[in-house]
Amino acid sequence: MDGAARRRLIVDSVTPVFARKGFSGVTTREIAEAAGVSEALVFRHFPTKAALYEEILKLGCLADPDLARLEALPPSTDTLVLMTYGMLRHLVLGALGDRQMMITRQRLVLHSMMEDGEYARVHFADVGRRILPTYTASLRAAEQVGDLLPGGLAPVNAFWFGCHVAAQVAYGRLAGQDVYPYQGDLETVVAEAARFILRGIGLREAVVAAPFEPQRLAVFTAGGHYDVGAGEGGGGSPTVSAG
Repeated sequence: MDGAARRRLIVDSVTPVFARKGFSGVTTREIAEAAGVSEALVFRHFPTKAALYEEILKLGCLADPDLARLEALPPSTDTLVLMTYGMLRHLVLGALGDRQMMITRQRLVLHSMMEDGEYARVHFADVGRRILPTYTASLRAAEQVGDLLPGGLAPVNAFWFGCHVAAQVAYGRLAGQDVYPYQGDLETVVAEAARFILRGIGLREAVVAAPFEPQRLAVFTAGGHYDVGAGEGGGGSPTVSAG
């Protein structure tokens, strides 16, 4: 097995262990045992945990190649709305990628936040690097055409506040059964959360209240296919093909 394949084996083997036990709770010996290699070989490929975090993140991005299409969307009010609904459906429903991988990454982030925060910092730095430019440009475009109220939030704060809402809804589903007593089914909750975020960042009510069809999210996928599927805790909707 060559070096790249060995690194991938170690990462694939240890990621679920980190997701279950947290980063501080996993020893180098457990990492080696999970991958079926020696501790010395683990250190040869990953001399620090930060190096291992970065590799987990890199492979996670490769697992969601369709999301990279978001970065190519033209700055506009419509892109801002698409990004908001897409973020919620991605984080809460796993609709734009591998749902099990999404659940694993969410558990990794939560464990990290309860420990030294290093993985979470690397993760969110990567998210910001990839997504913030398009988000910020879309805010400016919305302001130029009068769709965004003046005197709103700083773009970076608007982005992260929206992420916080979406992530918290998603974290409430990780136990396998919803922990928040929301009113309405999951589709209703996701739609209301999207409108909450859009109002919070300052979009005019006419834009916020416009009906949103999930099929529009097919722009994120190479095959024009949008599939929510039923997640833990109920909700979900039928498969939709578009384009």
